[in-house]
Amino acid sequence: MSGLEIRELEAFLVLAEELHFGRAGERLYVSQSRVSQLLRSLEGRIGAPLVERTSRRAELTPLGEKFLAELRPAYGALRAAVDHTRATARGVGGVLRIGFQGTIDDHLAKAIAGFEERHPDRAVELTEIPLADPFGSLRRREVDAAVVLLPVEEQDLVLGPVFSRQPQMLAVSPRHPFAGKELVTAEELAECPLIGIHGPAPEYWRRAQAPDTTPGGRRIPRGPTAGTLQEGLGLAAAGRGGMLLCRSTAEHQGRRSSVVFVPVTGLPESVLGVVWHAEHGVGRARAFAGEIVAEC
Repeated sequence: MSGLEIRELEAFLVLAEELHFGRAGERLYVSQSRVSQLLRSLEGRIGAPLVERTSRRAELTPLGEKFLAELRPAYGALRAAVDHTRATARGVGGVLRIGFQGTIDDHLAKAIAGFEERHPDRAVELTEIPLADPFGSLRRREVDAAVVLLPVEEQDLVLGPVFSRQPQMLAVSPRHPFAGKELVTAEELAECPLIGIHGPAPEYWRRAQAPDTTPGGRRIPRGPTAGTLQEGLGLAAAGRGGMLLCRSTAEHQGRRSSVVFVPVTGLPESVLGVVWHAEHGVGRARAFAGEIVAEC
């Protein structure tokens, strides 16, 4: 049995299903004579016929039937081992851990569902990332990919596809002067302290979520800082300032009677991005990023 060829086993397995050398050759993308050659070589190693040949079809011998019953599960296990090892080498197998900020909108939910459908053997775990620490979970290897608010300017992280571009909303107390407006302009933010986000989020990222000047250069008063979305909304409800957030998050939080959400014009759109670490979890993260691209 030394020198056993996988191709010989594949030819036998396909022939056992088709019971026809021509059809077996078509499935294997080889000629009918090549299938016959592979089978003869296998029978030579075994020392007895496995297939009875007729002018129209092939039939398994009793020995062939026994060999098929033992070979099929063994070959299936071999293929599974190869596929699993290949997936592990690519970093795609096992559990995909996804971190997210705020809420899971329809776009992200569809991407997660698409990944699970295409990779039924890979479980997806969802973890909410603290608003004040958008990148820490990636660096601590707690998640494989993170869906965070842009911008991302971290040297050790990779920014993948961006999506969910949405206008920004301002959360304020029902007692705030802006609460009765249909919309506010970016320049009017100079009249409202903005609730910021405290560290460990980098300063450039915190400034993007709560700018300190309007597009026209007017100074925006600084309000208190929050570490989570709910903490920030609580401060807004208490009249401590306004908090900027994207429309989908505002709609999700819209049931809260303690705050009012007012559209803001003149500000850059809120944008999400898929981010992963440059040195670990790359394969799994890229596979998930592909689902995001498919949904864009």
